[in-house]
Amino acid sequence: MKVGVILNPVAGGGRLRKDWPEIGAALKGAFGDIDLRETQAARDAVTLAMDLAAAGCGLVIAAGGDGTVNEVADGLVTAAAEGSKSSLGILPCGTGTDFARGLGLRDSHAVAIRRMAQSRGRAIDAGRVSFVDDHGALASRHFINVASLGVSGAVARAVNGDERKGRVSARALFYWRTVTEFIRYRFRDVRITVDDGEPTEARVALVVAANGRFFGGGMMVAPDALLDDGLFDIVILRAAGKLGLIRDIRLLYGGLHRNHRAITILRGRKLVVEPLADAAAPMLIEADGESPGRIPATFEILPGAITLRD
Repeated sequence: MKVGVILNPVAGGGRLRKDWPEIGAALKGAFGDIDLRETQAARDAVTLAMDLAAAGCGLVIAAGGDGTVNEVADGLVTAAAEGSKSSLGILPCGTGTDFARGLGLRDSHAVAIRRMAQSRGRAIDAGRVSFVDDHGALASRHFINVASLGVSGAVARAVNGDERKGRVSARALFYWRTVTEFIRYRFRDVRITVDDGEPTEARVALVVAANGRFFGGGMMVAPDALLDDGLFDIVILRAAGKLGLIRDIRLLYGGLHRNHRAITILRGRKLVVEPLADAAAPMLIEADGESPGRIPATFEILPGAITLRD
């Protein structure tokens, strides 16, 4: 089996690149020769994943954080639709490793390589989000873990633009940025439609379409989410007192928020969120830790869209 690796050389503040001689030797011991590609700019991994799939790689490994995993998964789902099917593997290292955390991998390269080598692969779901990009054009992308909107979009942009990214712990950075963005955030009125149900209007801080369980540097936002059930766990955080919400952020880390007075948890295959007001103050979305645009947005589950070797 041909194996391709897509390496983000700046992942984890450069730690992955520094450790690569040892990691590369372990990969060669497990799989033989590998086709190594490095990203140079945002969205590079999407094209590289499609190229490796088209070249016949049966396994494409994303070496980096959640952003790299997102782009590789996006490329592989797109390639599969065009007839080039490859499995996804993960070597976690980055500011955000929430998808790997949900798999029990964290930052252990040795464990990840051993599990990939032994795995027969399993089909898991992916998501597709359609939205309005920063230039006002309609756009879409795939995601594998969690997509959301509201304060999380502002947090994602703040984290990705923070000069401390890669030099402090992900949990500390996400927590600090979540608190600071919450303080300045303006709640928005939206219309929410799940599947073919009746639309609901609400003032919200956050709406999540979760395929995986964790986001935001270790927050267990969807403790009951499954990767292969064909459904999103949809978490809605309604507007409430900011000081109380900031205090209760800690509940998310242990998945203890199910019965919180401001939270509603639903399940569905499709989620549509439309703005009701504040057109001049757009509500940002995020997908696997990246913030590519704003609502209106549609989130759709793609059952069994990708094969994961974990």
